[in-house]
Amino acid sequence: MPGVMPRDVGAGADARCRCRSVSIVALGTEREASASGSAGQAGLVRSYLRGSGLVAELGSPAPSRLRARILGGVPLEVHECPRWDIFDSDWYTSRSLIGGADIIVIKYSVNDKTLFQEIKDSYVPMIKKALNHCSIPVIISAIGARKNLPCTCPLCTSDRGSCVTTSEGLQLAKEFGATYLELHTLNDFYIQKYFGGVLEYFMIQSLNQKSSEKMKKRKKTQKCHRVQPPQLEQPEKLPILKGEASHYDSDMHNLLFCCQCADVAFYSEDFSKVMEAHKVILCSVSQVFMLLFNVKSPADVHDSSIVRTAQSLFAVDTGARLLVPRGAAEPSPPARVIVKDSVFCSCLLDILHFIYSGACQWERLEEDIKKKLKDSEKTEHVLEKVKCILKTPGKVHLNPLGLNNLRDGSSHQIKQLYNTSLRLFFNTPVLADVIFTIQGATVPAHRAVLVARCEVMAAMFNGNYLEANSILVPVYGVSKDTFLSFLEYLYTDSCCPASILQAMSLLICAEMYQVMRLQHICELYIITQLQSMPSRELATTSLSIVSLLKKAKFHNSDCLSTWLLHFIATNYLIFSQKPEFQDLSVEERNFVEMHRWPSNMYLKQLAEYRNYIHSQKCHCAVM
Repeated sequence: MPGVMPRDVGAGADARCRCRSVSIVALGTEREASASGSAGQAGLVRSYLRGSGLVAELGSPAPSRLRARILGGVPLEVHECPRWDIFDSDWYTSRSLIGGADIIVIKYSVNDKTLFQEIKDSYVPMIKKALNHCSIPVIISAIGARKNLPCTCPLCTSDRGSCVTTSEGLQLAKEFGATYLELHTLNDFYIQKYFGGVLEYFMIQSLNQKSSEKMKKRKKTQKCHRVQPPQLEQPEKLPILKGEASHYDSDMHNLLFCCQCADVAFYSEDFSKVMEAHKVILCSVSQVFMLLFNVKSPADVHDSSIVRTAQSLFAVDTGARLLVPRGAAEPSPPARVIVKDSVFCSCLLDILHFIYSGACQWERLEEDIKKKLKDSEKTEHVLEKVKCILKTPGKVHLNPLGLNNLRDGSSHQIKQLYNTSLRLFFNTPVLADVIFTIQGATVPAHRAVLVARCEVMAAMFNGNYLEANSILVPVYGVSKDTFLSFLEYLYTDSCCPASILQAMSLLICAEMYQVMRLQHICELYIITQLQSMPSRELATTSLSIVSLLKKAKFHNSDCLSTWLLHFIATNYLIFSQKPEFQDLSVEERNFVEMHRWPSNMYLKQLAEYRNYIHSQKCHCAVM
């Protein structure tokens, strides 16, 4: 066989080759601890050696040892240690084994979390101790397809303990300064091209290093004109998309100041107007207002103190029209509510500011009322009334750190109510004053919430538009489900798309109504989902990334479109093989070619280097 050292060369040749050999130590197993019926399958390193074109001779003097000749006759010895207890039973042997290795391969199954944790906690420190700060290449191979994939939604949390995640493997590799590989299956592609390519690189680096050291010791004057392996540069970092802080509380507080779409007005006992407000906001935080505006009946309220508070504090002027007739040309005037308690009425503006600011500044409310009344008894009286009003509407919203502690009489930080309690009125006809018609269905809503949260809606309902005086408002260009998700965000300040396509539809709707924060949330969701896709899924998915790019550009999502272009360039070898790649514009394709990874120059150098390595097989038996 060409390039194989003859067996009768003798001990002298073996001695000369010893300094030009490669020793690999393979620790761990690619099989799960509970796997059965796979004992006959070849392991990762053994499978690579059997199928590699660089291996000229393969032998197995012992079950745990492999010997071969590679790269034109360089001796290769592989020590396989599938069981980790070698570190427990014979520390001297294991230390010698690790210390004499040129390359270390650590293997584990991604579905064996228990063994992975044991490796990380118990055996990794031993390996580090045995290496004694030596710079030895380490390859960490995570093998297998995860059986229980965790939820990748950035706004959800799920059980991630059933398998070893990519981040855990990367963290382990970071501790070693190692190369991390994920091999979803032990087929020819993953073994020869993926794992084999990295292993060949480190073997060549090891041989080059030994050759350099040998030449220094012998003080040779001749230089070795050997083609060096090309250096693969790191891909460009993808653009970072920063999230936008919520302005939910400020939106609601501004609604109180501008008094748009107000449907209730508070009056003192002498019938002087005090303040305008919004029923849906008041009812979302208090059962007292639910009773007052007939959202609930006294029979629905089990706490008699709430009924007494409503009757003692407020009275509704029944002479005013309270309901909006369907199809009315003009909205009915706000409901007139008389505040019976004069002391409470004098502090009503401060109390409404407190409620509309998210009901989270109790200490400030106490201070404002004390300054206004300058009487401790009256201050305590008003604060007790506020506590009675702000009892949470239903068990769902009971919060042991929030409103329930208001009975103690001490100051407490009260958590936000809107983003949970306004959900009670989402997609319900209760107190609704506008109905959207979309795809043959109707969706009730509340102008106050829409105006507070969306500037386009505010202009639509308060400008010279037909919608300003109409109950029925048609919606075009989006689906019912997407519009419901959009409204849910306006009411609750949160959203959780079910898929990338749904997130893109929601992004388009957010751009249509100029809700920038929701648009950024959708962008972040799409980016997170794409980043979590393994290469195999990215290569086989029917999702068109180029189509997402076109939509992002059309709907002015500059951050997402720029990120997608970088994403296509970083995964050039995958996307360049897809038909959708031809749909890129000339400008887009030029950008991708300029930022592609790996670069075209690197691929050319790699091809030249491989040709050189294969040509050396028939030139030198010892290399």
